[in-house]
Amino acid sequence: MAQFNLKKFTHFCALGFGLGLAPKAPGTFGTLAAIPFIFLTMMAPLWLQLVVAIAICAIGIWFCDVASRDAGVHDHPAIVWDEVAGFYITMIGAAISWQTLLVGFILFRFFDIVKPWPITLLDKHVKGGFGIMVDDILAGIFSLICLQLVVYYGLI
Repeated sequence: MAQFNLKKFTHFCALGFGLGLAPKAPGTFGTLAAIPFIFLTMMAPLWLQLVVAIAICAIGIWFCDVASRDAGVHDHPAIVWDEVAGFYITMIGAAISWQTLLVGFILFRFFDIVKPWPITLLDKHVKGGFGIMVDDILAGIFSLICLQLVVYYGLI
């Protein structure tokens, strides 16, 4: 059984501030940890949202790498910073409302769970902190594109 220590900053963050310890659907609960970042930057210019996304991803590679090595398990389900990054990416440039948050959340969880090609390829073949993060980053990009199309065509 993997051991995490929430007193360690890297573990606390990698586990989505503890949300990844949910007994059921830790990835789904962990995705919610992105909401404070989304709300803090929702009025920021697009360039700043992109900088924040890059920072969340870059530091996430480190968080996930340290937590997975310390726990001795690659991509343990409780490690959810990758979901935080993916959902944040999904919401870049979106006019934030409960509708866009809900649709973005559903889209991201869909792509994160189903893992269509090339997401599944990356998930299976890339290791370490980058491997934990990269499939969710791509799922976030797919979700961002779909959300923008849904909004553009007035479906929400």
